[in-house]
Amino acid sequence: MPRTDLTGKIVLVVGASSGIGRRFAELAAEAGAVVAITARRTELLDQIVAAQQALGHRCSAHPADATDAAAARDVVEQVIRLYGRIDLVLLNAGGAPALDLSTLTADAITGYMRTNYDVAVNYLVPVLTHMRERGTGTVAHTNSLAGWYAIPLAGPYSAAKAALRVLIDAYRIEYAASGIRFVAIFPGFVRTEATVGDGMPAPGEIDEDTAARHMLRAVTRATESYSFPWPLATLVGFGRLLPARARRAVLGQMLRIQQRSDEAEKQ
Repeated sequence: MPRTDLTGKIVLVVGASSGIGRRFAELAAEAGAVVAITARRTELLDQIVAAQQALGHRCSAHPADATDAAAARDVVEQVIRLYGRIDLVLLNAGGAPALDLSTLTADAITGYMRTNYDVAVNYLVPVLTHMRERGTGTVAHTNSLAGWYAIPLAGPYSAAKAALRVLIDAYRIEYAASGIRFVAIFPGFVRTEATVGDGMPAPGEIDEDTAARHMLRAVTRATESYSFPWPLATLVGFGRLLPARARRAVLGQMLRIQQRSDEAEKQ
C-alpha cells in the first residue's frame, strides 16, 4: 500500500499534552515531521517542545482551549504564520468517563458533546479553509469504535463520535475534488492517564504507544478508515451486521454483567 513520507511535513496535533496525542506527536517528529502541538495545559506542552528540541526535532507549542472556536482559529493562524502551511492535522481532543444516562442532566450531556464534537469542528473548519486554498492536505480524526453504535455507559461519547463520523463522510463527498484527504481513525480502549479509574469496562485495552503507532500508520497509508486493535475491531464490525434489536440485547447483557461485577466488588 502506498505510504506518505512525513519528512518535512507540517503536522498540527490537537490534544497533544498527554496520552495518545502526545505520543503521536513524538512519533511524527521522529518520522521527520515539523510538529505544532496544542492543548490547554501550557506547562505540559512546553515540556514536550523542550524534549523534542533536545532531540533535534522542530516542534512548537500553541496553548489553547479547544472548546473556544476563536482560540482554535488563532492556533491555526499561528501555525500557518510560523511554518507557512499545515500539511496534516490530527483532531485528537475529547474523551469521557463511564456515564450513567439516568444520572445526567441535559447540560451534562451537551457538555460531553461539546468536548467531543465541538473541539474537533473548531479546528476542522479553519484548517480546511487553509487546505482548500492550497488544494492539498490531510485531515485525520481520532474517532472511536464506540462511534459505530450506542455503547452502554458511553451514550454522549458514542453520540458525539457518531456525529463526527457522519460529518467527516459528508466532507469527503463535498470536498471530493479538493485534493484533501480525510482519515477516520477508530481505536478501541486505550490505557492512558485520563482513562485510569474512569469506570469504563475496557476489554482488549492497549497501551498508548501501541495506539499512537497504529495512528501513525493510518495517516501515512492510502486509507480513509483505520480501526484497531483488530480483535475488538472485528467484534464491533460483526455487531454492525446484527439486527439492531439483537445488538441491543447483546450490549444490554454485557451491561448487566458489568453491573453485577461492580456490585460484587463493593460488597
